[in-house]
Amino acid sequence: MFDAQGVHGSLSRHQLVDGYPFVLDLDKSKGALLHDALSGQDYLDCFTCFASWPIGWNHPKMASAPFASEIAAVATQNPANSDLYTVQMARFVEAFATKVSPEGFDHHFWVAGGGLAVENALKAAFDWKARKLGITEMTANTNDLVMLHFKEAFHGRTGYTMSITNTEPIKVGLFPKFDWPRIHNPKVTFDLDGNVMGDIEASEAQAYAEIEAAIAKHGKKIAGIIIEPMQGEGGDSHFRTEFFQRLRQYADEMDALLIFDEVQTGFFGSGKNWMWQHHGVKPDIVSFGKKSQVCGIYAGPRIETVEHNVFAQSSRINSTWGGNLVDMVRSRRFIEIIEEDGLCQNAADRGDELIAGLRGIAKSKGGFNNVRGKGTLVASTCNTTEERNALIGRMADQKLIALPCGPDSIRFRMPLSVTASEVQTILERVETAVSMANA
Repeated sequence: MFDAQGVHGSLSRHQLVDGYPFVLDLDKSKGALLHDALSGQDYLDCFTCFASWPIGWNHPKMASAPFASEIAAVATQNPANSDLYTVQMARFVEAFATKVSPEGFDHHFWVAGGGLAVENALKAAFDWKARKLGITEMTANTNDLVMLHFKEAFHGRTGYTMSITNTEPIKVGLFPKFDWPRIHNPKVTFDLDGNVMGDIEASEAQAYAEIEAAIAKHGKKIAGIIIEPMQGEGGDSHFRTEFFQRLRQYADEMDALLIFDEVQTGFFGSGKNWMWQHHGVKPDIVSFGKKSQVCGIYAGPRIETVEHNVFAQSSRINSTWGGNLVDMVRSRRFIEIIEEDGLCQNAADRGDELIAGLRGIAKSKGGFNNVRGKGTLVASTCNTTEERNALIGRMADQKLIALPCGPDSIRFRMPLSVTASEVQTILERVETAVSMANA
């Protein structure tokens, strides 16, 4: 028999336990409030399970009798979704493809795990490029195909993705990797009025020069360009629309695919279905996960320029479970609630309020700068790593949980359902935490 007091001790006997010191109470947590079963206290949740819990804890519409009955029944089974199809799966796929995926992106693949989503995006691109080059023999050596990617990127911890993840050495060090072209990331820094600071065009020019050097070296062997529309773990780094437009141009000129990794940024978190829609630059493939519960990729018509692409030929990409049926049922219900409650627009509005409030605190009290974000994906930057860690600690003392990212930034990852009053409470607790440092 386990109780909250014994959770950490029991787990630590069998695995590494280095997460939060509290114990999540799945019954008493509500909305944006995470309830600690140890202390009996509530924390404002700007963690949301690494931006993967979309509509808050115990949303009342998740308790409807028909849904509870459906997911309970499905949870006792686990069919191989790759080859056994159910009504429940079809309902999910229809909801996702018509209400989440943008129009014109008709190809989907489902898997469990964001890293595996990116992995299969890369596989789709490598297959596409090999066939473009006339390579169709399955025994052919294509180890010279490469993927352009960017500094301070996090794309996962799987085989291929370790070659393009480069945030912290501990996450990929000592594991064999491919030496693929790694490009300067021309991230934007904002002043406290939201204006772009510094010579961003010079930074972008550096990236373009490195891309052109990679083209000169690898030529037609470049299969794709992959980038997060906002680099999350690397530091919540944003890029200009002009930069994405240029990447689109390079991909077309090289006959390569443009891949957006939206595992952290997608599924309504930015105040739009997908963050790339803020820039209006269409990708060829998008990887998704986290908030969507079911991970995977969707692709547009350019993939069809190869007849036997991975979406058309069996067994080129596959997964036994093809996601997970319980996750599919839950995700479909999330999609319904997000639409019914207007939570995408709510995310946009509450994000604007949080950004404005944080900028106001920074102007009056200091403590951080470079406030930026879209929707529920908001961040600020401190002067040093030490100052950032201390501020996160003081915020935790005020019962506000947020995430570090990059060397010196803080991520605020609110649920889509966060209320205006909860945003104000977040701001009050941040201001208190900053004032404690100034005292």
